[in-house]
Amino acid sequence: MINGTEKAVGLSAQSEINTKYFDVITQGMYSAVNEAGGTAYWGAKLDSIKICGKTGTVQNVKGKDHSGFMCFAPMEEPKIAIIVYVENAGFGGVWAAPIASLMIEKYLTGQISDSIKEKRMLEFKTIN
Repeated sequence: MINGTEKAVGLSAQSEINTKYFDVITQGMYSAVNEAGGTAYWGAKLDSIKICGKTGTVQNVKGKDHSGFMCFAPMEEPKIAIIVYVENAGFGGVWAAPIASLMIEKYLTGQISDSIKEKRMLEFKTIN
């Protein structure tokens, strides 16, 4: 333990964040994806995988805002952490979160269960 912090399980580097905050942060990220009203609920939720994430909308003074989403999964024993950033795509929950969920599902299971979501993401065209 260094200054009230300890090495997080499974990580090779030490965190400067006190581990007492990990559970509440993880629960908030879980809620954003898995509870109705969460900013990534409609875009990233998968019934088979507990994804924890945070959406972001990055202001762009020269055009449409950028879409961002950072996440990890599965909640209990993370095997993947990913950040998706889509320029000129708007809200994080609309474009970046669905892309991240497709990538997570493919990585963890080897397949995509929602072909409609996959088709929508593949057909997306950004507008400057």
